[in-house]
Amino acid sequence: MRYIENLQENEHVIEHYLCKQKQNLKTRSGKTYLSLRLMDKTGTIDAKVWEMNKDIQSFEEGDMIKIDGNIATFQNELQLKVNKLRRSREGEYIAGNYIPMTDKDIDVLYGEIQGIIKSISHTQVRQLLTNIFGNKDREDAFKSRSAAKNMHHAYMGGLLEHTLAVAQICDFMSSRYKHINRDILMASALLHDIGKIYELSEMPHNDYTDDGQLLGHIVMGCELITLEASKISDFPHELASLIKHSIVSHHGEYEYGSPKLPCTAEAVLLHYADNMDAKLKAYEETLDADKTPGPWTGYNRALNRYLRRSDFV
Repeated sequence: MRYIENLQENEHVIEHYLCKQKQNLKTRSGKTYLSLRLMDKTGTIDAKVWEMNKDIQSFEEGDMIKIDGNIATFQNELQLKVNKLRRSREGEYIAGNYIPMTDKDIDVLYGEIQGIIKSISHTQVRQLLTNIFGNKDREDAFKSRSAAKNMHHAYMGGLLEHTLAVAQICDFMSSRYKHINRDILMASALLHDIGKIYELSEMPHNDYTDDGQLLGHIVMGCELITLEASKISDFPHELASLIKHSIVSHHGEYEYGSPKLPCTAEAVLLHYADNMDAKLKAYEETLDADKTPGPWTGYNRALNRYLRRSDFV
């Protein structure tokens, strides 16, 4: 198996990959070509099919495909020029090689989530979290979903890994400032992305569901909290609203998808904890994947900058 993370410029590659994305495009001269995004468990790579001849057989997004091509560099990123292509046949590949997954122990991470829930002082808040995370279908989805389609933690277990990191940052910071209600903060941290179990489909597709496109994870997360809080006797309306406020405002700005700006100390802290973990993970993934020699990476379009490695000192 020739993994994507190990591919190098000028290399000739014959290998199976998962077709994550497929687009039929045209050059300026009107010639049709295919633009692909190929994936294995180590990452993704852009691929182009310039010559639509008999060696390019029909396939669809989500198919495993066998390609014969060459690696080149385009705009400081590796790209695969495909010469031959066909659907992979059953038995030619091992499915587990094509699903990117956290390198951490899923059960250990989930156990830490459960430990945080047990540390909540407020009985009804603790019950809310126990009910939400104790549901077997939700637990399975929460353990397996990614935290994003592309930007950060875009792999199996990414949602769990990201949620725990945000909760740990919030917990660390909670005692350092006045006016922080730890129970509200920790509940908000654990639930801030819970709607993503409905927003994103299972790996390896990791795409938006219909409800994900129509409603989004913020709305669906708040709907879930409303539903589960209604099942708990005398759950305070104001308490539910404070938790949901942190969730609806955790993107921090209207332009980034938050319908409300953070208005409580817990919401402000959650926003910065979420943003910090997402950004640093994006930096980490960029530095791990970049093949550019020297201290500077190639230009990262998602982050809108070049990144400098600190180990070149």
